[in-house]
Amino acid sequence: MPSNQAEDAGGVRSVQRAFDILSLLTEDRRTLTIREVVEETGLAKTTALRMLQTLEHMGLLWATPKGYAAGPALWRWAHLARNAWELPPETVQLMRELGARQRETVNLYVLRDVHRVCIAQQESPQPLRHVVRVGDELPLWAGASSKVLLKDAPERLLERVARSSPYGEEHVATLREWAAQAERDGYAVSHGEREPGLSAVAVPVTGGSKATVASLTLSGPTVRFTGERVEEFRADLMEVARRMSERGFEHPLT
Repeated sequence: MPSNQAEDAGGVRSVQRAFDILSLLTEDRRTLTIREVVEETGLAKTTALRMLQTLEHMGLLWATPKGYAAGPALWRWAHLARNAWELPPETVQLMRELGARQRETVNLYVLRDVHRVCIAQQESPQPLRHVVRVGDELPLWAGASSKVLLKDAPERLLERVARSSPYGEEHVATLREWAAQAERDGYAVSHGEREPGLSAVAVPVTGGSKATVASLTLSGPTVRFTGERVEEFRADLMEVARRMSERGFEHPLT
């Protein structure tokens, strides 16, 4: 391999390692020790220490007596992300009213590679409910939202999603069928496809070109998603999605 290509590969690998380390931080784990980084990334201790020191120097991590915590430089990124992804007040209000009427969790998902990303949520007021965190990436190989987001997907994306699934490449035929059904019906339903006991109904939200740019979803325990309720959810979702689309819906990936 030519030296410049080797340098490029090394640079990409270093960036990947840096983000692998940052991704270890969660709401439940606010600090990282060197030992945890070594064990969970597989990096040599010297490499892990060098990466941690570099991230600290850039302000992305902050050394504390308990370990490395998220650094102050991340505030700038968080501020930029919030401004880029913050929904208009009217859209937020539509989701809030939908959740109040139907008493199930409302989510808004967008497509990113072989995942769907939650960009907004209104939690169900009921004790037994389905909740994900804003920013969470969920797989595209199952679920009502995935079927809606994949209905305009090229064949190569369907193949990649199938390969990422527990079912392997043969799952592409099912994905094609699901996407085609969502296209014909204008909505999609799922029962226990990704998690047993979890159901969802999803509809597309369209952008200026009328292409699907997001999926609006109601989700909750399967026991509450009877045939009658699913039809009620579908009608309400479609009306809300229509109003969102008419007001204009955009996000950084469109």
